[in-house]
Amino acid sequence: MFTAIKLEDYFEFLSEDDIRLKGHRIGIENVIDYYLEGYTPEEILNELPSLNLEKVYATITYYLHNRSEIDSYLLRLAKNKTEKYQEFLENPSPLVQRLKKKKNSVLR
Repeated sequence: MFTAIKLEDYFEFLSEDDIRLKGHRIGIENVIDYYLEGYTPEEILNELPSLNLEKVYATITYYLHNRSEIDSYLLRLAKNKTEKYQEFLENPSPLVQRLKKKKNSVLR
């Protein structure tokens, strides 16, 4: 008997801003970013060797079927990443502060 697999079965929807490939810590954005840069599925597999070709194709197909939603998802992730980076620059951790002080004292 044939069991149909839905595209969503390949993914874990952990939150609105965290969709990962089942069994991996790899987010769909990692596969999609390579795809949007022009990588072939086989080239993506070379970059993300813990996946298999089926999962790469499933991710690309999911993206193509849900392009506007996934483009919005990618924009939110990029915005969040930029905000976190700016916050890090404005409020470095105590370790980073100590390292900067150490570096500055060595350079003097």
